[in-house]
Amino acid sequence: MTTAVFPAESWLVSRGIVLERGPRRTLAAASFVNMVGSGVFMLSAALFYTRSVGLPVAQVGLGLGIGGLAGLLSGIPVGRLADRRGPREVYRMTLIVQAAAMAAMVLVHSFWLFVVAVCLTELAGSASSAARGPLVRGLAGEKPAEFRAYLRAAVNLAASIGAGLAALVVQVDTHAAYVCLVLGNALSFVATAVIVGRLPSLPPVPVPPGTGRWIALKDYPYMVVTALDGVMSLQGDVQLFALPLWIVRHTNAPRWFVGASALASTFMVVALQVRASRGVDSNITAARAWRRSGWAFLAGMSLIGLAAGVPGWLAALMILLGVGVHTIGEILQAVGSSELRYNLAPAHAQGQYSGVFGFGRGVASVAAPSLLGFLCITWGTPGWFLMGGVFVAVGQAIPYVVRWAERRVR
Repeated sequence: MTTAVFPAESWLVSRGIVLERGPRRTLAAASFVNMVGSGVFMLSAALFYTRSVGLPVAQVGLGLGIGGLAGLLSGIPVGRLADRRGPREVYRMTLIVQAAAMAAMVLVHSFWLFVVAVCLTELAGSASSAARGPLVRGLAGEKPAEFRAYLRAAVNLAASIGAGLAALVVQVDTHAAYVCLVLGNALSFVATAVIVGRLPSLPPVPVPPGTGRWIALKDYPYMVVTALDGVMSLQGDVQLFALPLWIVRHTNAPRWFVGASALASTFMVVALQVRASRGVDSNITAARAWRRSGWAFLAGMSLIGLAAGVPGWLAALMILLGVGVHTIGEILQAVGSSELRYNLAPAHAQGQYSGVFGFGRGVASVAAPSLLGFLCITWGTPGWFLMGGVFVAVGQAIPYVVRWAERRVR
């Protein structure tokens, strides 16, 4: 029995706007639903904790830091479980745990309950990311780089929709609105689990004889790639954390430009991510894309850093150009990072390696506010140049590490 394809759907598929029917479209839909809910919560979580729960800002920061550190613990063991028990089943389990942990947020009324709830959500989130890794690898098809780029574009589009919904909640600014926000995010995890249940079950890949249990932790080239990716992932916090503070405190650009720059970046990712992935189909091309991204970050951050002290119209123009160039670097780095994350990991241990890879980014996300706050906000323009130089250095190092990793594979 064949499935009817309508002309409009056929046109969308031929243009690459939607995927052909099958497991890949189902996984993309699950990722989209998940990020709409998460995007709503992430952008208004701080207000929920302070205005609805009633916690001081200092306690919120401390609790989120503790939760972030706790989340680092679950990725590797749960990823290994996904390798051995099947990624679809383990991924669904982590989504249900995320839903329960998020729903429990509405019961929080003290600091220590807040810490427990945040730790649970972070642990489940890290586990979910690790379990999803082998699922993405197993369903990627003949053009894995393009599929992963499509997923990222879909996730960014979902995040922008979530941001719009979050703005409505913040405008209402009532306890009931924030509770609906939290429960809506919990419901999105349940909906994602239901959609994931429609995916085919992927059998575990046989483990070669003599393979150790925790091989990812002994794969030193991969660990170095993970560390470099963690440093490079700070570029995301540049736009989410440092740039808004920089615009408001140190430039004459209008405050609404914070939202405008974020929307411009999101639009670029959605429009260009898949196109940028074409031709990046090997470790060498991935390393080249990553190296180019470092120079883009330096150029973009230099423009943003130089926007301090100039007239408002010029500051806005420099920031817009800087964000555009920075986003090109983000697109290139995402393509290269994703390719290396999967290519350098053996097929039978994708989940475990995904957990290791997530650990690097988790450490970076915990350190990002303090590091970027000192360099980009407190130090000012020289700090923007220095951080851009760090990205260039990482980009120049990655081809050598990739060659080391490839020698290990041989």
